[in-house]
Amino acid sequence: MKRKIWILLFLVLALSILTVSFLGCIEIEPTETPSPTLTPTPVSTPTPAATPTANDSEEISYSPTTPSVERIDRHYEWSYDGRTWMWDLTLPESLYEYYKDKPRPPTRGDYSVYVTDPYDDVYIESLIKKFEEAAAKKGYDDYEKVNFVIAFVQSLPYTADNVTTPFDEYPRYPIETLVDYGGDCEDTAILTAALLDGMGYGVVLIRLPGHMAVGVLGGEGIYGTYYLEDGKKYYYLETTGEGFKIGERPDEYKSSSATLYHLVPHAILAHDWTATRTRSILTDILTLTVTVENVGTATAKNVKVHAGFDAGEDYVYNPKESETFDLSPGSEATVTLYLNVPRDKYTRIIVWITSDGHLMDKSTSKWFPT
Repeated sequence: MKRKIWILLFLVLALSILTVSFLGCIEIEPTETPSPTLTPTPVSTPTPAATPTANDSEEISYSPTTPSVERIDRHYEWSYDGRTWMWDLTLPESLYEYYKDKPRPPTRGDYSVYVTDPYDDVYIESLIKKFEEAAAKKGYDDYEKVNFVIAFVQSLPYTADNVTTPFDEYPRYPIETLVDYGGDCEDTAILTAALLDGMGYGVVLIRLPGHMAVGVLGGEGIYGTYYLEDGKKYYYLETTGEGFKIGERPDEYKSSSATLYHLVPHAILAHDWTATRTRSILTDILTLTVTVENVGTATAKNVKVHAGFDAGEDYVYNPKESETFDLSPGSEATVTLYLNVPRDKYTRIIVWITSDGHLMDKSTSKWFPT
């Protein structure tokens, strides 16, 4: 009986030892969830903060009239009235770049739209002020004052468009001609017309076969070549070459027919824009807000805002366009477009404005990766 008790106690003790050992195995099992990463993460792997989220956004903007820090200095020398004149002019580089990038509007020979564009008015007026002050000191009358201006413009070198630009025909805005130190006949005619019109003289552009000149409204006591229209005499002004005065026309154009263009109202469209890019895992949207202003003197018909991303070679990624609208002089309209940003591209935003199907204004952002 005692033997059986001892055997039973031995079995209980053995079972207890096994139970303790088994429970010990459970207690030392790892309780942390294994990392799903099976290989070490390279140091160059972007951190999670670089991953686009629904709240990841940035703003981009464009304004043609924002002054730049960079300036362009120009020095001019010319002769008139037996003396040498020397003037300096300083312009913001952003204004020059704005006009360089500005589309050349369709003119059909009428370049008055280049004369009447208003964004350069303050700088044209600063040059006019120099002429007025110098003429007042010298006691010049209107006849001499006009010749004074013509002598300045004629001193700018004649340069052909196909030599100084990538185009066979490239009309320059007045600021471009001043910065580029010259141009061809329509460029200097545009600059002359802008100066004389700003000084209050009656001005027309004169179109001859293969040539452009200016006509200034004159009265009694002026001699030379003039064109009569509605009882008014517009005297010929040659803006290329040196030494020509009011009414003096080069021999090669004496038998040429002429067309007169008045500085009539034109629609001139300008724009600026802001863009907000919002990115998430699934979407990348650019919200583009464009404000278009008619700074001209005629109503712009059937205006459209177009935008997209530069794909090179005149192609555009994901283009969008607005509905058509009209803009009266001095008015503006704001349009919002939503563009899908192309993935993994190096591109830039392109915005362009049309009226009746003609390109009127255009802008681009800086290049950026998407």
